[in-house]
Amino acid sequence: MSTRLRPYPEYRDSGIDWLGRIPAHWDVVRNGRLFAERNETGFPDLPILEVSLRTGVRVRDMEGGRKQQMADRAKYKRAVHGDIAYNIMRMWQGAVGVAPCDGLISPAYVVARPQDGVDPRFYAHLFRTTAYMREVDFASRGIVPDRNRLYWQYFKPLLSPRPPPDEQRRIAHFLDAYTTQMQRLVAAKRRTVAILDEQRAQIIEAVLTKHDISSGIEMMLKRALHDIVGGSTPSPNTDFWGGDIIWVTPPDISASNRLSDSRRKLTEAGLRNCAASIVPPGSVILTTRAPVGNIAIADVALATNQGCKALVPDRSKISTEFLALAISRLVPEMRVLATGTTFQEIAGSRLGAMKIRVPAPNIQKSMLDAVREETKPLDVAKERIGTEINLILEYRDSLIAAVVMGQLDVREARLPAGEVVNVPPAEPLGDEEMEDELEPID
Repeated sequence: MSTRLRPYPEYRDSGIDWLGRIPAHWDVVRNGRLFAERNETGFPDLPILEVSLRTGVRVRDMEGGRKQQMADRAKYKRAVHGDIAYNIMRMWQGAVGVAPCDGLISPAYVVARPQDGVDPRFYAHLFRTTAYMREVDFASRGIVPDRNRLYWQYFKPLLSPRPPPDEQRRIAHFLDAYTTQMQRLVAAKRRTVAILDEQRAQIIEAVLTKHDISSGIEMMLKRALHDIVGGSTPSPNTDFWGGDIIWVTPPDISASNRLSDSRRKLTEAGLRNCAASIVPPGSVILTTRAPVGNIAIADVALATNQGCKALVPDRSKISTEFLALAISRLVPEMRVLATGTTFQEIAGSRLGAMKIRVPAPNIQKSMLDAVREETKPLDVAKERIGTEINLILEYRDSLIAAVVMGQLDVREARLPAGEVVNVPPAEPLGDEEMEDELEPID
């Protein structure tokens, strides 16, 4: 696909700070002129739909450990194929998408029926841009900040750009095709990372066997730690985000073995708003759900969300690096012990009760030296691929924003021959199983 895109030939001021200049032939209208609320119940035989930060709206998987007891389905709202549905508490994070089929949505979600001449795919892309999600945050209301919700009456007056119908469709086709290409490219790179991780695990096992780790003292994991620290997420208040506090989530850990930065950061107020705590450098950060078992070492003080746990080593017993190595050998067992309906998770109590062997400090050092020597090429390759994935997705996000806000003209852009269109918006950086499945608010 050619990405040599140019601005439109003529612009005008939109009158909206966050939108800026728009193509001269575009309009700006309130969402109430683009969508009508759909509030239809009494269709219990339709499939259940869910909203995901990664894939928008999709049919809920009711098999394989994800089955859960549903409330009275007769009270669930009907979403018709092509409707927009969003999570009222998490649309500020991009929890919005297009219904892929007729289905049922939690009664606490909003279903918006597109008016004639409105392509919902264009608006799904728009609603997931950073600028629009910030407007959603401003418009959400609640008794306290962490209970803010974007009800229909707050969504309806929000302003959105309105290109002509044919142009909406063209933009949606372009972005869907582009997104599909990026998904395939990133998926291929993640498969390479998975192969590197498998090779690294094999090398580690061989090194530990050679050095006879069985000579170490067996103990419960928690006995080798000062603490196991969980994480949390602040509410959608702009005062809580964009600060200097590194706030790690599972996608951050999947991209690197060492942590010195994060995609999103908290303010001091944001940290106080949630149950997250700062953990010291040298802590081992483990993803304990969606997915279970990604590991990285904190090079700086940081906090995490609820998808991670920080293991603070007792350095009189175990070094940070050896703890990370020992934890990596427990991952298969962790995944067996993990439980859950929407996603698998291992509880802190089960994690702390797992057994590890801790050799004497000099033996730990010799093992680590051997592992570093053997795995260095793999670690360098993984770091490079993680950087590439970040760059690809950053470019993708900036291109989507530029197109839906009228900064780039795709009317004459060439689409790849035979490319699949009408796919959901691409996932943010993270594992295929990243923590983003949103429970219905019953």
